[in-house]
Amino acid sequence: MQKVHRIALGLLAAAAIATASDVVQLKKDTFDDFVKANDLVLAEFFAPWCGHCKALAPEYEEAATTLKEKNIKLAKIDCTEETELCQQHGVEGYPTLKVFRGLDNVGPYKGQRKAGAITSYMIKQSLPAVSDVTKDTLEEFKKADKVVVVAYVDASDKASSEAFSSVAEKLRDDYPFGVSTDAALAEAEGVKVPSVVVYKDFDEGKSVFTEKFEAEAIQKFAKTAATPLIGEIGPETYSDYMSAGIPLAYIFAETAEERKEISEKLKPIAEAQRGVINFGTIDAKAYGAHAGNLNLKTDKFPAFAIQETAKNQKFPFDQEKEITVEAIKTFVDDFVAGKVEPSIKSEPIPEKQEGPVTVVVAKSYNDIVLDDTKDVLIEFYAPWCGHCKSLAPKYDELAGLYAKSEFKDKVVIAKVDATANDVPDEIQGFPTIKLYPAGAKNEPVTYSGSRTIDDLIKFVAENGKYKASVSEEAEEPSAAPAASEEATSAEPAAETKEAAKEDGHDEL
Repeated sequence: MQKVHRIALGLLAAAAIATASDVVQLKKDTFDDFVKANDLVLAEFFAPWCGHCKALAPEYEEAATTLKEKNIKLAKIDCTEETELCQQHGVEGYPTLKVFRGLDNVGPYKGQRKAGAITSYMIKQSLPAVSDVTKDTLEEFKKADKVVVVAYVDASDKASSEAFSSVAEKLRDDYPFGVSTDAALAEAEGVKVPSVVVYKDFDEGKSVFTEKFEAEAIQKFAKTAATPLIGEIGPETYSDYMSAGIPLAYIFAETAEERKEISEKLKPIAEAQRGVINFGTIDAKAYGAHAGNLNLKTDKFPAFAIQETAKNQKFPFDQEKEITVEAIKTFVDDFVAGKVEPSIKSEPIPEKQEGPVTVVVAKSYNDIVLDDTKDVLIEFYAPWCGHCKSLAPKYDELAGLYAKSEFKDKVVIAKVDATANDVPDEIQGFPTIKLYPAGAKNEPVTYSGSRTIDDLIKFVAENGKYKASVSEEAEEPSAAPAASEEATSAEPAAETKEAAKEDGHDEL
């Protein structure tokens, strides 16, 4: 009996260890007190059935364990049980992650959903925008992240300090920033004051900025120096490359050896274009389907292409040609000089519009969407997207209402298959709905409300030039959700191909 009792206790202990978690689950009656008691909290609002939440769970748990020793708390809230609490915090999709510094200082989590990225992001959040660095703390500060930025300035040089601090405030989510006024330390680091050093655990190890201390120049230097000369494009880096503001050159190859070999050959080209074009390798076995998004064949590697990320234009290198240093140099130089025409994937222009919704393709996009005389509401959809299929009958009805109204020549309700047509817009999920107002085509407004006819009408009336409001002919049976797990995830393809597609990401 005693033996059985010991076995039972052992099993209970093992179960307790197995279920022990460093993520704190909060409810409505514990949330406020927990946030008040901790200086910094990352909270995940989730639903148990959410696939992206399930994928995030082990990463979130690992990050919580790592951050525990730094007294940074990670919490989670089950929105199927705590509906009121989730509504109170504006949760519209799952998972939603928010950073709390008390109840009144709340911001969105802007990092990737991997353990390392969560840890890195939250450590940066725990630091001041600029940390004071001394000879005793410099080496430790260098290890705070893969990239850290340190300014060496004279204590009396307020102008340089202020310029650096303004950059730190803008980029604090990206890198830890430090400042030293110790001239001897600057000398020991081989720099003169004022200067900025980007310390990194790749490439040459550090880069030094010694030009005039102007915020814009420092910011550009920091972002350029912090990007690997030829990096790796994958789920954890994709969104950073997309938001870098400069074109991205892809080197597709199926083996690590081949990617390394080609990278070594192309390094001089990447070095010459540093700050102008980012270069990265991509695993063609894992992400070969992404080649199709760049208008490359998906079964012929190695391959090379450049994407103009700001305009979503694609410039594939001819796959029938061999990838040589000379050929790629010429291609890249011609691209920079504006001599290479973008490759445009487009369905044929419809001979006539069959239904109430105007069908747009890449070749007709400018003529319809950018028609400056009309308010154009356009849905970017994918044929396999379940949410798009659910929206379709309501969207048809919406188009019909405007077609029969006094605004029929002033408002266009349109749609484009964003998987079959290259569009200049940045699409983060399907469906994405945007309004391009007449007279303000360079200022499109993205829709984020519920997908109901009434709310879409209000959106057009409030944001369009013509304030075009129409009346529904009948009451809608039910309201569609504003967002969902699939349509709101910002994580590129850490999930399955299907989930990545539903997210609207280029399978990365």
